[in-house]
Amino acid sequence: MALFTPTCSLCRVTDVTPELLRDLNVKGLLLDVDNTLAFPDSQTPFPGTVEWSRHLREAGFSLAIMSNNSAGRVRPFAAKYGLPFCPRSMKPLPWAYLHAARRLGVDRRETAVAGDQVFTDILGANLAGMKSILLLPGRKEGSFSFRVRRILEKPIRLKAGRKTERG
Repeated sequence: MALFTPTCSLCRVTDVTPELLRDLNVKGLLLDVDNTLAFPDSQTPFPGTVEWSRHLREAGFSLAIMSNNSAGRVRPFAAKYGLPFCPRSMKPLPWAYLHAARRLGVDRRETAVAGDQVFTDILGANLAGMKSILLLPGRKEGSFSFRVRRILEKPIRLKAGRKTERG
């Protein structure tokens, strides 16, 4: 179960602060797109996330976007943030996570991944030896496979929530 357990759990990506990243000994942050920075299939960022990413960079952190989506989906979105990106990452396989950290010039042990899915974002980060930050999804997905995954995630999210509450 440890491979599915996040380092910490937060409501939204803008809850990731410089203080939290310093406490985790993190210098680089890899960001999921769908339901983390924007609704799926939307090129409109969640309110405040572009400014939030700029604030983290000004605080000395390196950021990149990782997505299983195509470059056509991710490139224009990443341009709004001014961030490098890794499309078709094949999450949860660890190779793209490690490539993204190298691209940022950050050791994998000093890298965190923020995303809304346990079985891609969190599992992949843990397989790559990175910290993992589980977020609540921006909205529920309608497909059968997503509904099943969210049901399977529920006990992990409950445990992660209790872990976060205790500090």
